[in-house]
Amino acid sequence: MKFLVCISHVPDTTTKITFTPDGKAFNAAGVQFIINPYDEMALTRALELKEAQGGTVTVINVGPATTEPTLRKALAIGADDAIRVNAEPTDALFVAGEIAAVAKDAGYDIIMGGRESIDYNGCQVMGMVAEFLELPSVAIATKVDVSGTTATLEREIDGGKEIVSVNLPFVVSAQKDFAEPRIPNMRGIMSARTKPLKVVEPTVSLKPTASVAFQNPPPKSECKMISADNPEELIQLLHTEAKII
Repeated sequence: MKFLVCISHVPDTTTKITFTPDGKAFNAAGVQFIINPYDEMALTRALELKEAQGGTVTVINVGPATTEPTLRKALAIGADDAIRVNAEPTDALFVAGEIAAVAKDAGYDIIMGGRESIDYNGCQVMGMVAEFLELPSVAIATKVDVSGTTATLEREIDGGKEIVSVNLPFVVSAQKDFAEPRIPNMRGIMSARTKPLKVVEPTVSLKPTASVAFQNPPPKSECKMISADNPEELIQLLHTEAKII
């Protein structure tokens, strides 16, 4: 089986987010970047399926050269090879188009990725990849098993779980519990240095959006304590200040 796992290069969850002085870009100075956690779950499950049934796992990222350490970590975790599309990931449509262009004639059986990246939380790329490739897509799965040319997936829905069956090839986005991420060992780290990392130039010109400006959310207002014996004051504040009633 051939797996393609989409990897996002995102700031560590402990990062304090700041922007450039003109407010037009994220300030990456001093920021520690990691594999997007949802993508890491997808990578781990792809490796588990490969180990059980054979095959190869390729990771792909759309980004500049600064994302290569993240791809190397994916190789250290166990991926066989990596592809970097040499372009700035401007929006979800552009990223999906580039991934689809690479995957179009490569014969991948399963294309995996996280449900969303933890920086933009768009939850769009995997569905768009499936649409570009005209493949079935299963969104926000918590489990996937493969038997022959058929996969069985599990998704959480309101009030229960949904079991979905789909024929290969297909696209799936991973939710929490999809797999337990692996920590690369020393052997994996050393072998990652020699595994192939192919750089390709972008082929798609889908850039319909652009970021005008970024800004931090306003600081939280001071917490006001109101006596339980004075509900009238609470009602007044909810009406005049919070404006929710």
